[in-house]
Amino acid sequence: LWVYLPLKRKMRIKTFYISLLCLIHLRMVGQVNPNNIDIVRDTYGVPHIFTKTDAELAYGLAWAHAEDDFKTIQEGYLAGNALLSDVKGKKGYGIDFVTQFIGSDRLFDQKYEKEISPEYKLVLEAYSQGLNRYAQLNPEKVLSKKLFPITPKKMFLYSQLQLFVSSKGDYWVKKILGNKLIYKPEDDEVKGSNTFGFNSSKTKDGNTYLAINTHQPLDGPTSWYEVHLCSEEGTDIIGALFAGSPSIFIGANKNIAWAHTVNIPDKTDVFKLEMHPKKKRYYRVDNQYLKLKKYKAKVLVKLLGITLKVSKKYFESIYGPTLKNDSGYFSVRTPSLFEIKALEQWWRMNKAKNFSEFYEILKMKGLPGYNIGYADKNDTIFYISNGLIPKRTLGYDWTNVVPGNTKKTLWTTTYDIEELPQVIQPNSGYFYNANHSPFRSSDSIDNPNEAFFSKDMGFETYDNNRSKRIKHLIDQHQRIDYDDFKEIKYDHQFPKPFHYSWMNIDSLFRMAPENYPKVGSVLKQIQNWDRRASADSYGAGAYGILYSKLRKYYKKLPQPKVFTKSILYKALLETQEHMLEHFGQTQVKLGTYQKLVRGDKELPVFGLPDVITSMASVPYKDGKSKVVSGESYIELVNFTPDGVEIETVISYGSSDDPDSKHYSDQMELYTQFKTKKMTFDRATIYKNASRIYHPK
Repeated sequence: LWVYLPLKRKMRIKTFYISLLCLIHLRMVGQVNPNNIDIVRDTYGVPHIFTKTDAELAYGLAWAHAEDDFKTIQEGYLAGNALLSDVKGKKGYGIDFVTQFIGSDRLFDQKYEKEISPEYKLVLEAYSQGLNRYAQLNPEKVLSKKLFPITPKKMFLYSQLQLFVSSKGDYWVKKILGNKLIYKPEDDEVKGSNTFGFNSSKTKDGNTYLAINTHQPLDGPTSWYEVHLCSEEGTDIIGALFAGSPSIFIGANKNIAWAHTVNIPDKTDVFKLEMHPKKKRYYRVDNQYLKLKKYKAKVLVKLLGITLKVSKKYFESIYGPTLKNDSGYFSVRTPSLFEIKALEQWWRMNKAKNFSEFYEILKMKGLPGYNIGYADKNDTIFYISNGLIPKRTLGYDWTNVVPGNTKKTLWTTTYDIEELPQVIQPNSGYFYNANHSPFRSSDSIDNPNEAFFSKDMGFETYDNNRSKRIKHLIDQHQRIDYDDFKEIKYDHQFPKPFHYSWMNIDSLFRMAPENYPKVGSVLKQIQNWDRRASADSYGAGAYGILYSKLRKYYKKLPQPKVFTKSILYKALLETQEHMLEHFGQTQVKLGTYQKLVRGDKELPVFGLPDVITSMASVPYKDGKSKVVSGESYIELVNFTPDGVEIETVISYGSSDDPDSKHYSDQMELYTQFKTKKMTFDRATIYKNASRIYHPK
């Protein structure tokens, strides 16, 4: 009543509707007691959540995250449940179709009861309760009442969408619908991350270090949220997760730590069906014809204030969900379409106490991809290019479309964890990964042997600027100390010479300035530049503006993407014009041009694509750019004889609420290569808390 009575009539109706649905849901699953949950906010607003059970922990996490960013959580779930178009209109049509096309609702109904453990079901149900209770008490923040009540199924559907996208499934859907079915490398994007670890064989103090250094969007559904989760059922971890997740994805507990980086082995295949010449929707498989199953995806369309449901057909063959275009019928198949244990695997990883436990959890094979870098208090370090990779029949070009008329191409199994490229306790005392080849993950004597792995697995075989630079910095030290470790993490210099894995700009450094007098000053700045992407660097500023001008030419270039001197000259002219128009001179610091922006706060910031502290930016205002992805959540872990030491930072702050003091209070730390200390010590956390409360 306290919430209900002061509201206007329309909001009362909305509140009553949401409350009724949520109460029905709570009645079905049982209710968590919020009095058992302590949310302890530290001075940076990071929630430290203490409970007796993991279910209560999930409820508290849902509540705390909703307080900080309820909008993004809802947008993720709306996308996963084909409701995004109800809020976003046309912008949501595509993703609403894809989430139905992959058939996750049917997969959930088939597997949830059998394959998800009873203890994890309690976690999912409690997380749902936390979000539902928050929506009930904050109806004005609800984006669409169609989304509520949140249920484990709705959570699952969103996670499946994310995993399908991470397996490049959406990439192939776009290819089919666009009738362009030849594989081409993706455009340059800053997405990925770095991780590297050292054990006592490489460190001066005998400690074990791990760098968790993610490169993700700074905002949106795949941006990071930091939290400390602690229950009396064995969970006690500091790390980060995406909006709507009931478990931490990357982080450290008192015993182990792990990081993820993006990897791109070949996890998804497309099959062209051979259709019957006369019988509609029948396709041939070896010596028989099978009939396609027909489905309709429904997308919400708003027209003159009225919401209508528009249907789009799709099909299903034995190979997977199927689309028709002008060239025929094509099926998409990736292991994430058949696997539902990813969220539970992350939850179990949170609770692992040693390497043996962690490795056994990996054998669940719930995660469809992602490199994993690992370290623990027992001085173990480990790297694996993890993923659900199909065991395919030899003799086909699996990088492109394969025949869908024979069961020879119908793979049904994936490689086991032991069969993937990995390094355990390397003699060199280190591993590293920067989204490059898993066959260059340590010193040469410790690297996985590329010859032992099928080319059809599609593992990366290239280096990039980040991987070369990390290796160079490591090799400079016979042994490293913790300061060296941090210097490697925060290095922002390109290797010399530097080469991108996705394009060739070598001609830029072979252009004689005297032959290009109109742009000679700008060209000299870039050629004489020390390759450091520092905020106060003029060379980095000139190069950063040039890089932004090259994008439009990049899209038009055929493969391989080689920039000629004539194209580079045009881009240099545009760079100089940009400098003069917006800054009144041809010497512009990177930090003058590139900003970290949130609300009214605007700070000069370091970084360019493919340095270790990688950054990607978009046009902002007055000729400036703003960073939108790259360096995001950073967690540095040091296992010492006295316990684990952790320091972290995030790009903006712990809250997405513009009225919160934690909306942007970590920006200064972030731009100055500084971090904040984190602790597991409960007494210290309570003593220094800015606020302690229950989720009510």
